[in-house]
Amino acid sequence: MKLSIIIPAYNEESTIEELLNIVKKINIGDIEKEIIVVDDGSKDRTREILKNTEGIKYIFHEKNQGKGGAIKTGFKNATGDILLIQDADLEYDPTDYKAMIEPIIQKRSEVVLGVRIAPEHDARKRKSLYWLSWFGNHIITWTTNILYLNNAGEYEGCYKTFTRKAINDVEIKTNDFDFDNELVCKLIKKGYKTVDVPIKYYPRSYAEGKKINWRHGVKILKTIIKYRFID
Repeated sequence: MKLSIIIPAYNEESTIEELLNIVKKINIGDIEKEIIVVDDGSKDRTREILKNTEGIKYIFHEKNQGKGGAIKTGFKNATGDILLIQDADLEYDPTDYKAMIEPIIQKRSEVVLGVRIAPEHDARKRKSLYWLSWFGNHIITWTTNILYLNNAGEYEGCYKTFTRKAINDVEIKTNDFDFDNELVCKLIKKGYKTVDVPIKYYPRSYAEGKKINWRHGVKILKTIIKYRFID
């Protein structure tokens, strides 16, 4: 069995090398590991770093297509039985890979969702933007659970794993940050059951390169509602 780790990247020169070193060293037992980085038109040194990194497969988009577009390219070029999405920053811990693939290996599910464990000491809680983000995330979770009769703890955690069969079973139209939501919503409508796995989370600030914002949150909600009623 093989795990394909799909890493969409856009202007991540400050973190990509460290992340890849961590991912390459992660032990997931007897499972073969494939690392695919899709550079989505970076303007910094990300591509140069990728060209000089051994043990990975890299693909370059000449124009920025969006995070979803980069993940689509990664999925198309993956050869694994299990596909996992990994952000190019250091917000998430690859030591969670084993837990994320276990429900699939045990044939308990074909769709696994990472649910973030809130950091004990989070300075963001002193800012109103944190609570707006917190509320938005919960609205997304509640809306999805109600409309799709599901019971997931969260849908916005980066780590998600899928079987190849599940990915091939749906067609995703968006190329933006709502890619994960369209994908998961369509899979639930198809009858796939989701399993939650707690994952560690080390949030970064916008000054450190965080890209998703409240506008993406609004688009995600629209996507969730839209695909409840159309295919």
